[in-house]
Amino acid sequence: MVNVTFWGVRGSTPCFCDANRRYGGNTSCVTLEAPGLDPVIFDLGTGLRFYGESILGSPEPFRGLALVTHMHWDHVQGLPFFTPIHMPGSSLQVQGRSEGCSVDRAFRTFMCPPFFPVGPEALAGDITFSDFPAEGLTWGRASITAADVPHTGPTYGYRVEVDGLVVCYVSDHQEPADPSYIAPSVVELCRDADLLIHDAQYEPHELAVKADWGHCTVDYAVRVAAASGARRLALFHHDPAHGDDTIDRLLVESRAMAAGTSVREVLAAHEGLTVSLSSALV
Repeated sequence: MVNVTFWGVRGSTPCFCDANRRYGGNTSCVTLEAPGLDPVIFDLGTGLRFYGESILGSPEPFRGLALVTHMHWDHVQGLPFFTPIHMPGSSLQVQGRSEGCSVDRAFRTFMCPPFFPVGPEALAGDITFSDFPAEGLTWGRASITAADVPHTGPTYGYRVEVDGLVVCYVSDHQEPADPSYIAPSVVELCRDADLLIHDAQYEPHELAVKADWGHCTVDYAVRVAAASGARRLALFHHDPAHGDDTIDRLLVESRAMAAGTSVREVLAAHEGLTVSLSSALV
């Protein structure tokens, strides 16, 4: 059994308000957990704080791997507020993609005065930062690969294969001018995924005025899932202006679009949602 839990599902900026109470207002953070496997964290947005609170009191020091897609604020700003990493003996490997410098240098640049009171070295746990290796990596019994995803700068999507299951994470994806085109790197990354977590920030009229902001429509998310043969699609990186009622409507529309494709289930990610995957159910 592989459990994927959503702790932050928004893009761009935290946006807590009554209108989005059900889906939540924290930025990108998702965990993948399985028995006997140290957790994998996708992105370190503000949702990371709530994941940390959920595991406080564990008798063992935290040990985990964080896969960061890119260095935009909404994907990294939660790290200093992850309480378990303040504990002696804890460790977190942060790997990902940066622009113009290493991942290590990027984190140490924005986690220092005057942008933040302290640097990573002030935290009690052991945090290491490195660029994700081109050949992929093994984390316990999980195999992890990355691929380029079109965005506003260098960005990765990730594929985790564990216990015969495949989870893919494509948080930010620029829809092209020709929406029938999907980058081959993305199609291959998401091939036959049991769960694809995908950017679904815009409606078509919003994309029309934000065509170069690095994101895509719900329609395009469904198109990517169907083209890659994904079985489940989680709409993710919701726009901060989209209240609960808007996301409810987009979910209904996306399910209609997915009918007749490989996509058996479409869901809209919300904070606290856990998707449990089993090889017996795929």
